[in-house]
Amino acid sequence: MQSVGVGYHSLNGRYLYIHTHVQSRSYVEPVVRKFGRAEFAAVLLARCGRWLHRRDRSSDQAVLSCVPVQGGVRQAGERGKQRAYNTGVEHCESELFFCVDSDDVLVPSAVETILNAWEAYRADASVAGLVGLCGRDENTPLGTGMPQSSGTITFWDLYYKKGHKGDSAVVHRTDVLRRYPFFVAEGEKFMAEPYVYHQIDQEYVLGIVDAVLIVREYLKDGYTYNIRRITKQNPVGYRILKRMYIEYSDTLYLKFYNSILYLVGCRLSGMKGGVKSAPYPLIAALAYLPAFFLCKTVYR
Repeated sequence: MQSVGVGYHSLNGRYLYIHTHVQSRSYVEPVVRKFGRAEFAAVLLARCGRWLHRRDRSSDQAVLSCVPVQGGVRQAGERGKQRAYNTGVEHCESELFFCVDSDDVLVPSAVETILNAWEAYRADASVAGLVGLCGRDENTPLGTGMPQSSGTITFWDLYYKKGHKGDSAVVHRTDVLRRYPFFVAEGEKFMAEPYVYHQIDQEYVLGIVDAVLIVREYLKDGYTYNIRRITKQNPVGYRILKRMYIEYSDTLYLKFYNSILYLVGCRLSGMKGGVKSAPYPLIAALAYLPAFFLCKTVYR
């Protein structure tokens, strides 16, 4: 699996960075062609490591360019999406960073919507970025809409206090992401995005964009279709993520629920003493049997 970085430069000098996670060269082009406007198009031929540079015909000004990382993104991509993500953030020179996966296509207005929305929050240092919607099409969210049309919210509160359902599209300040790189355990390739998002929540909020930014088509070899298999292949990362969830949980239900999943991660990763090492050992003791059942059934 390969990952490539694409940097977008608008005509008025504002910047957006798009990290495109692709499986093959054949998928790069249809993704890029749908960025929005015809002049905003560039293709990175990751297989041969060449970088292409497109210009706006009307002004001959560079509007979209690939970030040259001397093969680093490609090499990191072969070691998993999160390592490629870290590499993309490290080399990104633009103000914002936006991850677009292999099952994502930006809606025609996505770039313009993001840049326009960012103007309202750009000067506020407490705002780490923007959160918008993923949809079945340009007008239909995959789950629920945003809880409000504007304002700010944390990624955690969006899901666990406001009850948002479905995937979301998140754009971050690049300099904020550099402070919160993904941890990926040795021998593993995956760590879910909330590992970074919820750490950022502790210091920042996100500006709400009540619009579909990405149309998502779940691939049969993607994360959603293969969540159990990927969990078993990356148990250390899963365990660390669920421990974080316990620590951030602010209700008894969430602490219990995430304790179950934490103990699943402990068992899958071969870690002993999960109950004693849990943030809330008593709750973990009550979660032991449900976790044991899951390991023997769902994750067997």
